[in-house]
Amino acid sequence: MKSQAIAIFLILGAIGFYLCTFVVKETDQVILTQFGKPVGEPVTEAGLHFRLPFIQEVNSIEKRFLPWDGPANEMSTKDKTYLIIDTYARWRISDAMQYFLRLRDERSALSRLDDILGSETRNAVAKHELIEIVRTSKDRVAVTDKSLTEGMGNVGLLYPIKIGREIVEEEIFQKAAAKLADFGIELLDVRFKRINYNETVRRRIYERMVSERQQIAARFRSEGAGEAAKIIGKKEKDLQQIESESYKRVQEIYGEADAKASAIYAQAYDSSPASAEFYKFIKTLETYRDILSSDVSLVLTTDSPLFRLLKSTEVSSSVSTPSVD
Repeated sequence: MKSQAIAIFLILGAIGFYLCTFVVKETDQVILTQFGKPVGEPVTEAGLHFRLPFIQEVNSIEKRFLPWDGPANEMSTKDKTYLIIDTYARWRISDAMQYFLRLRDERSALSRLDDILGSETRNAVAKHELIEIVRTSKDRVAVTDKSLTEGMGNVGLLYPIKIGREIVEEEIFQKAAAKLADFGIELLDVRFKRINYNETVRRRIYERMVSERQQIAARFRSEGAGEAAKIIGKKEKDLQQIESESYKRVQEIYGEADAKASAIYAQAYDSSPASAEFYKFIKTLETYRDILSSDVSLVLTTDSPLFRLLKSTEVSSSVSTPSVD
């Protein structure tokens, strides 16, 4: 009987001890509430702590860094370019009492983060040009091919920026952190996770890229056509020069040959009277050969040299041909 009483006493003691104590984890901090109102200071040290059973309630609050992944929202830049921006942030509960009084739980905190960070992101994007949102910093120099942009003005060139995306993110962080501090939240970091163009803007960007590449291609084609024209012109000039020099050389050879022939003819003509007569006879025959053909009709007088030549040729033929009885 005595042992049973001891056992019951121990069981009741264990139940009472359980109801009067609570354990705080390393990753948590606790606020005790009595009839819904906070009692005392937040318990931040890990270990075993005591409370009033049935009256006080334990409310655990995270001490670790917490993520916030905001929804992707469409917003306009200063130059009226619509972007779809997806942001993320890291935060933690720095003032557990203030956090509990203003927000109570993590769901309310995430909702408040959506409102504040979304609003500050929209305001920051609306105050800056597209190039400031897209490019990282003003010190970053993009790699470009100078051969594609020389003589093309602003085609393919990146416009200079004043601050860059990192400063825009810092601006969002500073303004949002001040507002979240009123809720006991410490904002640790804010970043753009993804930046996409609106579908209309994306088509316009692609059309501009195609237009720029077409301008560059047209310039290359124009330069190529110019170089081809120069090469063809030089080829024609060289051909004409070669033909001219060849024609000149041919005429020189013809002249030299005519001169040698004339000298031979003159030498043959002056060697003896018989040779002169023979030469004269040969030249006359060559002349007649050049002017006479089957479709030429001649009317000659009896004292014409050609008539006498033909007549003498006919007589010679008749004399040399033997008669047949």
